[in-house]
Amino acid sequence: MKTKLLMTVILLLTIVSFAQSQTSQHLTFKGVPIDGTLDKFVSKMKQNGFKEGGSEPDFASFEGDFASYEGCNVVVSTLKGKDIVSYVTVNFPKQDAWSSLASNYFNLKELLTEKYGQPSKSVEKFGSFFQVDDGSKMQQVYLGNCKYVTTYETERGSIQLSIKSTNSNAFVMLTYSDKINGNIIRTKAKDDL
Repeated sequence: MKTKLLMTVILLLTIVSFAQSQTSQHLTFKGVPIDGTLDKFVSKMKQNGFKEGGSEPDFASFEGDFASYEGCNVVVSTLKGKDIVSYVTVNFPKQDAWSSLASNYFNLKELLTEKYGQPSKSVEKFGSFFQVDDGSKMQQVYLGNCKYVTTYETERGSIQLSIKSTNSNAFVMLTYSDKINGNIIRTKAKDDL
């Protein structure tokens, strides 16, 4: 009788443990699963100290500190017409010099590698132009001839680190894409075909 009771308790604990692990299979951002409605995620970001910068039905933006960098812009996005958070993008402060931009990129890459292991893909190069100094490298960034992209694939989703530019701004961008909600988006897209 004691054996049956013990086996039943072990079985129940296993089921509860499995059920909990199934609900926490989403990629996280600042400890918050990338899941749920935009309003719920916005509330959790505010609890993490981010200040809301604005929102639309499909995204919300925030200002705050992230990974020891002050003044980051964070954008939380959902699938258009479906209120499920699917990815989070962090735009780090803009930089005017290649040395600062590259320093941010390589510092974040080192931290991500410590946390997630070796990247699944990394490309770090300029176009055909030969760059010798900060100025020429930044010019290539602004012209779109700089391809610095590192991707970490995990069981829960992907994290992509990159150098980006818009007009006269250059910055490091980090995007967290949840696998489960990404698959929901993919299924919806296939249904549209």
